[in-house]
Amino acid sequence: MENPDNKLTVVSASEGKSLSVAGNTYRIIISGKQTGGAYAIVDMLVPPNGGPGPHSHAGFQEAFYVVDGEVEVRLEGEKITAIKGSFVNIPLGGLIHQFKNKSDTLAHMLCIITPAGMEEMFEEIGVPVENETFLSPPKTMSEEDMEKLKSIGEKYGQKFFPPDYFDS
Repeated sequence: MENPDNKLTVVSASEGKSLSVAGNTYRIIISGKQTGGAYAIVDMLVPPNGGPGPHSHAGFQEAFYVVDGEVEVRLEGEKITAIKGSFVNIPLGGLIHQFKNKSDTLAHMLCIITPAGMEEMFEEIGVPVENETFLSPPKTMSEEDMEKLKSIGEKYGQKFFPPDYFDS
């Protein structure tokens, strides 16, 4: 896929749309709109106990580089602690996974999404915030909110699983 303008893209540390997504802050550094759909990069700040629930997305490869802190990555029958400097690749195909910050300090990750598109879901479900601002996730979600989230997720090929999915 080509950059239609064939121009260099430079994004400063203060640029990019910041969103609160389930209590985490995601800053879209570069979107598919800027890369011709090839990839997107999202800067993720995950507070203690933060991170998404179990989910899958067959059409997206998602890779994480831990800039600072640590996260626990869970897969079927497997737990991995990814510390500063670690790289985790979730391949195409719909592998059910989640990550959680189990520490008492902020985790900072870069997320590379290939092809781009998942960042559009973050824009649709997230709440715009100032960079490095955290909003508490809702303690509970209404049935209507759950259905809306599920519908938006399906639009982007995302499937959500119960929070205790890996515990059973």
